[in-house]
Amino acid sequence: MTATTRRSPWARFAHRFSQDVTGGVLMIAAAVVGLAWANSPWRESYGALSAFTIGPESIHLDLSLSTWAADGLLAVFFFVVGVELKHEIVAGNLRNPRQAAVPVLAAVGGMMLPALIYVGVVLGLGAPEMLHGWAIPTATDIAFALAILGIFGRGLPVELRIFLLTLAVVDDLLAIVVIAVFYTATIHLVTLLVAIAVIALFALAARARRMPWWLMIPLALVAWALMHESGVHATIAGVLLGFCIPARPLRDETEPRTHKLEHAVKPLSAGIALPIFAFFAAGVTVVGSDAAEVLTEPVVIAVVAALVIGKLVGVLGVTALVTKVTPLRLPDRIGIRDLLPVGFLTAIGFTVSLLIAELSFESDEEATSGAKIAILIASLLAAILAAVTLRLDARKARSSDMNEDGVPDSQTPLIGDRPIDD
Repeated sequence: MTATTRRSPWARFAHRFSQDVTGGVLMIAAAVVGLAWANSPWRESYGALSAFTIGPESIHLDLSLSTWAADGLLAVFFFVVGVELKHEIVAGNLRNPRQAAVPVLAAVGGMMLPALIYVGVVLGLGAPEMLHGWAIPTATDIAFALAILGIFGRGLPVELRIFLLTLAVVDDLLAIVVIAVFYTATIHLVTLLVAIAVIALFALAARARRMPWWLMIPLALVAWALMHESGVHATIAGVLLGFCIPARPLRDETEPRTHKLEHAVKPLSAGIALPIFAFFAAGVTVVGSDAAEVLTEPVVIAVVAALVIGKLVGVLGVTALVTKVTPLRLPDRIGIRDLLPVGFLTAIGFTVSLLIAELSFESDEEATSGAKIAILIASLLAAILAAVTLRLDARKARSSDMNEDGVPDSQTPLIGDRPIDD
């Protein structure tokens, strides 16, 4: 290997964890380890590790490790989501309203129906006290969904990945709005305004001729701490900071800064932040519980039904309706049949769903555990169903006009033909 081709350890790490499959597999492994440890004979040590407190008490940041994972490390993931959203809105798939309309409407349907199913189930089972968890089944885990698609969707049109990414990004944006509006108890307005002012300074620095990392990183940390102190969930700071990154090339640059920042931060998100969060969030202790009793709890039934059934029917139903009664059509090479596996992929509600579960039942540990168990069950079931339907879909012959717009589809790469980056 020559000096020009030799890559540093960090470059190899960054390349590996920029891939959908690698990051998703690592997060799955971390969740399995956390769940196994929490149900092992050494589960008390897992609980002690999760509850271990660290941080400066003087500024109210003496938090448990599990809280640092949910509020701190997850903000890195939401920063990447914010950068992706900014790029898609300014220069990507969401820039063209006609092109973005179908996946956007599918995302809305894939959020509304699960929420309605959840509410209907908990009321029908006589558990109105569980209503605050209505948003748990509304989110889609981008990392998991893209990993499953990358593994089992080989041979399908790359447009399917773009459709799923657009849908999931809109889904996450709506979930962020839900967290900010419905899961913020008390807001300290002055602190929030100062946080916004610091974010504005970050935005100015992000547009400088050369991005001053030595300034932007401290500003981001201060904005996060202030947002946390304001009462708004600290991950919102990550999204707002991501939105500050320019999505078009500045001056003599050859690529937008959203691409640069995404490629720089995504390995940290996929390789470190998300696995650690998954390790702590998935560690639900079920040993010693009556399995039948746990699985029949209203919150468990509601979350599983809302994710697996609600997401699928919401995405498929809205897409079928929109493409039948309006001039809007799916992208080239995609047909309604392809949205069966996509509907199952959107039911993988791991990361954001686990976060909302913790926010929904902060004072009810039993309800939180039940919701987390349901998320794990639903996500596993959805992943299996998605994998099976993806392989079946890939084996079927495809017509020359899959989206039925009257124009022969263009020829584009297939998933697996080449490395696909977000």
